[in-house]
Amino acid sequence: MDMNSIMQQAQQFQQNMARIQEELALKKVTASAGGNMVTVTANGKGEILSIVIERALIVENEAEMLQDLIVAASNEALRKARELGSAEMGKLTGGLNLPGLSSMFG
Repeated sequence: MDMNSIMQQAQQFQQNMARIQEELALKKVTASAGGNMVTVTANGKGEILSIVIERALIVENEAEMLQDLIVAASNEALRKARELGSAEMGKLTGGLNLPGLSSMFG
């Protein structure tokens, strides 16, 4: 394999990776806690987009429980976002676990 071919493959890989990152920003994952009382939506980049709280949970003396449910739903949404990112990168790398790439999504 000549150097031009290697450089072209590297450039194509980089372009594909940039495309996947753009696509991940548009994809959404949702997770909930407390029997769907708190729902969190994140994008494939691992950014929280929204939090929906059932009005029944918004009670003055229940702040600690509400906070716990928000944390639980947020962590689950972010876990799903990492899985989505890993799955999309796996398509690009053919399932190879390349050092450095997994840290971009997790």
